[in-house]
Amino acid sequence: MDTKDLWVLDGGMGRELARRGAPFRQPEWSALALMEAPETVREVHQAYAASGARVITTNSYALVPFHIGAERFAAEGERLAALAGQLAREVADEQGAVQVAGSLPPLFGSYRADLYQAERVSELATPLVRALSPHVDLWLAETMSLIAEPLALKALLPGDGKPFWVSFTLEDEAPGSEPTLRSGERVEDAVTALASAGVDAILFNCCQPEVIEGALKVAGAALQAQGRTDVRLGAYANAFPPQPKEATANDGLDEIRGDLGPLDYLGWAERWRGAGASLIGGCCGIGPEHIEALASRLR
Repeated sequence: MDTKDLWVLDGGMGRELARRGAPFRQPEWSALALMEAPETVREVHQAYAASGARVITTNSYALVPFHIGAERFAAEGERLAALAGQLAREVADEQGAVQVAGSLPPLFGSYRADLYQAERVSELATPLVRALSPHVDLWLAETMSLIAEPLALKALLPGDGKPFWVSFTLEDEAPGSEPTLRSGERVEDAVTALASAGVDAILFNCCQPEVIEGALKVAGAALQAQGRTDVRLGAYANAFPPQPKEATANDGLDEIRGDLGPLDYLGWAERWRGAGASLIGGCCGIGPEHIEALASRLR
């Protein structure tokens, strides 16, 4: 694929489900609608596709013990992941020219690099991969806080030739500082490691828009140093205020910033485009109206 060709991605799922009246509470987060109101999940996918998203992401982000509990995960996790894949696939096929990204989430809690357990990755990720595999066009390990987790996930993927994208979440620090993952690892080291492992795209998500441009520039330079002009870059920010270092994403309904309406967000997206991003969408709090602005103005 042409790395310069812009693809607009979808926006956040959880907030949009809540906005549409779907059952929504902690700890299940966006998984609750999958269990009790799957038609609303379909509606959200349809809204993003209609807004111009070229890629919609399966609602499998919260299908981990951290959100649905170990007992429910063991009993229902694979079935629910299959349903998430099926709902996205049906919408993509109805719309045409829309691809499905299979969401592979942080297995031990968003933002929580300190909770990572390498010895349990296969146990938790394999059912998700198996269930999503028939329905997805590409794999998306998203909101990754440390380098080790997406590398471990990649080793579990089937040899299906489908692209593997990795999206890291960044520390919400002042834009002038060196961009780092929430683990404290440098973006340059993360990009170098993932490019060497053969990923097809590296993105940054679930952090403030202010910190992404610098990360994209560092990523672009690291890829150029490796001669990897085939790896795409991308971004999809959240609409939260800066999150403290001890924060755990999705541990409550954070307030949404008032300065990130569709046109405000478009302004950031244009800066990311200028920094080399060709995959641009939205995360928590970024809805269909934002995606419509991106699709109509960036393309």
